Amino acid sequence: MNKMSPNDRARQFLPFDALKGLKEALRLKEYEHERMKKTDLSEDKIAYISDTLFNINKGDIVYVKYFFDGYYKEIKGSIKLKLDVNIIEVDKTKISLDDLYDIKVIKKFGD
Repeated sequence: MNKMSPNDRARQFLPFDALKGLKEALRLKEYEHERMKKTDLSEDKIAYISDTLFNINKGDIVYVKYFFDGYYKEIKGSIKLKLDVNIIEVDKTKISLDDLYDIKVIKKFGD
């Protein structure tokens, strides 16, 4: 009779998660725990963002840091401005101007 190695023996039970959803529940709890409140921007930072937005053109490559759902997120990509509705779009991610934390032009369109 062939003896099963300890690894093979353990592997046969992998499909049976005794506590279904435990990993997902722990991940969600950690996500909720790390959430934060949006910080207020200084007048200088607001002026910088405003000036940058004024000088951006559709198609410029930008780096954006923004607040979403309790977290600061970062994205880099091509910008599409929709200032009439207070939204910018970076590679199909729509960002409210109220949630902008930082924006930098990495490359001007056509350069």
